Amino acid sequence: MTDALDEGPFFHGTKAQLHPGELLGPGFNSNYRPEIVMNHIYFTALPDGAGLAAEIAALDSVPHVYEVEPLGEFENDPNVTDKKLPGNPTRSYRSTEPLRVVREVTDFKRLTPEELQDWRDKLAKLHADPAAKIIN
Repeated sequence: MTDALDEGPFFHGTKAQLHPGELLGPGFNSNYRPEIVMNHIYFTALPDGAGLAAEIAALDSVPHVYEVEPLGEFENDPNVTDKKLPGNPTRSYRSTEPLRVVREVTDFKRLTPEELQDWRDKLAKLHADPAAKIIN
């Protein structure tokens, strides 16, 4: 693991139903730009941040948040750190190495229907903007 970017615990939000011991890795479509296959797996040290990612990923499904263990080196997520927010206040990270599922977390903050619609609207605007880039 990297030199203490964060001690964790770490969390990953998804629409996938997983079990302890399963591995998550890169190679899946972005929650924010589904036409992009991601080169990294993303995670956060904030359960509610993972909950937001799960809600976005699961627009037509059930959101799941898992406590995960990074199995290799990881870095700050450049999509939110410094590019959009100074430092790393969201405690968001990414790795090209797998994450191991430790357990499912059920006490994350759920979005209200209004908040979910607001995110759907934001994502629709993002998809329509050819200048909106994801650092992959």
